Order: sequence, then structure tokens, then C-alpha cells
Amino acid sequence: MSCWDTLADYGLRSIGIGERLLPRSDFTLCQQVVLIGSGMIWNIYFGIIALTTGFLLATAVAVGKASNHKVTRKLSEWFIFIFRGSPLFIQFFFAYFAFQSLKSVSPIFDPFSAAWLGALIVLFLNTAAYTGEIFYGALRSVPKGDAEAADAYGLSGWPRFRRIIWPTMLRLAWPAYTNEAIFLFHATTLVYFSGFPAWQQRGDALYYASYFADKTFNPFIPYPILAGYFILLTLFIVSCFGLINRRLNRHLPQEQQARLRIRPNLIR
Repeated sequence: MSCWDTLADYGLRSIGIGERLLPRSDFTLCQQVVLIGSGMIWNIYFGIIALTTGFLLATAVAVGKASNHKVTRKLSEWFIFIFRGSPLFIQFFFAYFAFQSLKSVSPIFDPFSAAWLGALIVLFLNTAAYTGEIFYGALRSVPKGDAEAADAYGLSGWPRFRRIIWPTMLRLAWPAYTNEAIFLFHATTLVYFSGFPAWQQRGDALYYASYFADKTFNPFIPYPILAGYFILLTLFIVSCFGLINRRLNRHLPQEQQARLRIRPNLIR
């Protein structure tokens, strides 16, 4: 089988398109590259959806934590504390069994026990908590002069937040938020090792890398391939977020524009 045939058979296997059975013997380098790359579809899916939806919730959580209303502030603080205070792996574990229990109550909860929705909810809440704390710190660092200038122009309430406070908050938080985005994509590798099963062996990139490592007893081929994919993905994220960072800081002189500095977290 040529590498082109392998790509046609296994390129989209992780989403149910192509050959159903995994190769059992005579593993080639092309098979490993293609199948691990196919699994990256799920990692990208989890990362993009959780990041975009978590961004919205994180903004609300940050504003809630900075609120003068005691109930809103406490709810935001406890949300951040719970999801930042417990390991992501444990969150996956408990969420899976919680969704399984709800599944026995009503069939409407069936999709929640599948990784595409159940694990996505966990990632969404987890990144919202971490991002919410980042945004809260940036919100507290917004210069008072910006708010006073908005008051002088007669801006208040939602227009004041949307046009003055929120853009400044994003500008201050963006370098740290970039690191959170990178770590979120790396954290997607925990999905199929934390309770959520891979239906018909349709897993993510780490799932296929572990499959080849177990079958060949040689982890020094599939895992470097997996690392290579994530390095490329990280470079793409840094490039995209760098463009957004320049857009957010376009009004500043070149020497004052903050540059992104990637400081990856070693442990969540």
C-alpha cells in the first residue's frame, strides 16, 4: 500500500470516514504519521470550541468577580477556585461518571457521556476559570485614567465597558491568554485517558500514538510524531494570537507594543 492509499484510507478515520479497522501488523511510518494526524482533528475540535466559548464565559466571570454585588462576586470566586483548584484529569473523571448517572435518569443526557460533548464541557469550564482569573487581573490593572476619560466623554455602563474597559483589558491580558490557549490545546490529550471512551477506536492524536507504541513496543517513533504535530499547532497559535496582539496594540508606538512571550505551564 502506497502512502497516498494510506492517506485516503486513514486520513479522516478519527471522524468515521475511511477504513474502519486499524492496521494490525507491518506498521509503516506513513501509517503512523497519517493516523496520528487524523487524531489531531479531535484535538483541534476540542481546543477551538472550548477556547471560543470559554472566552465568553471568562469575560462574564471576570466582571462578576470584580462586581460590588456580593452574590455575583462569590459565585465567580468559587467557580474559579473549584476549576483551578482541582486537576483537569480528575474533572474529566468525575464529569464522565456524573453524566453516566444522568444518562440512566433520562435518555436526553446520552450525548453528554460521549467525549465530543461531555469532555468538551469540562474543557470549556476549565479554561473559562483560568481565563477568567487572567481577565480579572487585567481588569484590575486597567488605568484609572482610561475610566476617567470615559466619564469625561459621558460614557457609562455597557458603552463604557465595551469601548474603553474591555479593549484595554484584552490588551493587558492577551500575552497570558495566549499561553492559556496553548496549554488548552495540549490538555486535550487527556480526554481519552480520563474516562471518556473512544467509540470504535476513533480517538485523538495521543490515542493513536499510544496504540502504535503498544503494538510496536517502540515509543520513539509515534510520540515524536505526536510532539511534532503539537509543535506545529503551537506555532500556528502563536502566529494567530500574535496578529491579534498587534491589532490590539496598533494605537501604541512600536517600541511600546507588548511582545508575546510564551511561558508554557508544566502542570495544571
